[in-house]
Amino acid sequence: VQLQASGGGLVQAGGSLRLSCAASGLTFNRHGLGWFRQAPGKERVFVAGVSWSGNFADYANSVKGRFTISRVNAKNTVYLQMNGLEPEDTAVYYCAATVAWVARDGNEYVYWGQGTQVTVSS
Repeated sequence: VQLQASGGGLVQAGGSLRLSCAASGLTFNRHGLGWFRQAPGKERVFVAGVSWSGNFADYANSVKGRFTISRVNAKNTVYLQMNGLEPEDTAVYYCAATVAWVARDGNEYVYWGQGTQVTVSS
């Protein structure tokens, strides 16, 4: 199983980025998908999750209203659209897959991507 995250970069505060995560080697539409992030010196935390079919999404309070998670099962890809970025959003972002319908707990995720760096300048 491979999860390949991309789309990170350097952006000014208030800007936008869209992260993508392409999956292979798993039954994509039978896995919940999530995005997590880890800032320097901090633990990895949940950002957003989406259910198997994409009809339910869950967000951390810190990103609600600014970030949108979505998936295209036909492309085995999950996205994270990030708008209104803030310096506090600076982190390495990871995509992950779980056999649960959707989950916030990282321990429920079986497969992880390699991470993509997002840096927001003030």
